[in-house]
Amino acid sequence: MPASAANRHGAPQDSPQTGYHIETFLEMLSVERGAARNTLEAYARDLGEYAGFLSGCGQQVPNATADDIRTYLANLSDLGLSASTQARRLSAIKQFHKFLFAEGLSEQNPAAIIETPRRAKALPKVLSEADVTALLEQAQNETQTAKGHRRLKAVRMLCLLELLYATGMRVSELVTLTRQTVQSDDRVLTIKGKGGRERLVPLSGAARAAIDAYLPELKGTSPWLFPSRGKQGHLTRQMFALELKELAARAGIGANRISPHILRHAFASHLLANGADLRAVQQMLGHADISTTQIYTHVLSERLKKVVNQHHPLASSSPAA
Repeated sequence: MPASAANRHGAPQDSPQTGYHIETFLEMLSVERGAARNTLEAYARDLGEYAGFLSGCGQQVPNATADDIRTYLANLSDLGLSASTQARRLSAIKQFHKFLFAEGLSEQNPAAIIETPRRAKALPKVLSEADVTALLEQAQNETQTAKGHRRLKAVRMLCLLELLYATGMRVSELVTLTRQTVQSDDRVLTIKGKGGRERLVPLSGAARAAIDAYLPELKGTSPWLFPSRGKQGHLTRQMFALELKELAARAGIGANRISPHILRHAFASHLLANGADLRAVQQMLGHADISTTQIYTHVLSERLKKVVNQHHPLASSSPAA
């Protein structure tokens, strides 16, 4: 019997049998749904803690009832976990119980009648077009003044920024680009996203120029576009995020207002603000469901409301008596 995923990640579990069920469930997510490693690790932790809680109450997962699940959720609330964390754990539990029932490993699906609490979606932080322009201008200026190793770093940062703002790629997709990917076509990039799904994203002239300026600076034979000496072989998401915040500070933009993911949000919201089709933006972002992309229409709505409230002459007027 294989060691359970819950065991591997140090999470508590209620029995070897449940650990085996968790392992089988995770294998299904990996093989059939193409779940990423980080996703699998999160599921393993959440389900392991759930199983451990039930075990402490004298219950095992295959025999759990709806009241058991409600007791667990109430415990999470008592521990002060955020609403988003509670919702994530409930999602894992619901999928796991659905799997156990479908596979004949439990006689019922107690999670089916548990309602997921509605959560208001937090609107993503978005940089203004002026902020992005200031960021790009700072990066461009530094490529002209930096010398030696600093020049390579500056040219690399400009390339990273232009690519991210031109395509809206996820940061994990950006830092794992290969030289072959950007050299195979001058007009588009083929991006492999979540679940192994591929999509085409167009390249702007500025992004293409940044790539062309960066490639001659590269030395060595690494296949990565942004190589590093770390064990991964390419620039990490964390290092890029750190260097981006440092650049933003030099451009007069607060470090707390910037991240690679916020630039992805800027790409989407600026496209929509300038008349882009929602479906086209969905495809470029790699969203499987258009409802995920629609959050950006809410961002624009909030911005429009602020403009009206601040500048319309009747916005603060009281209704006529």
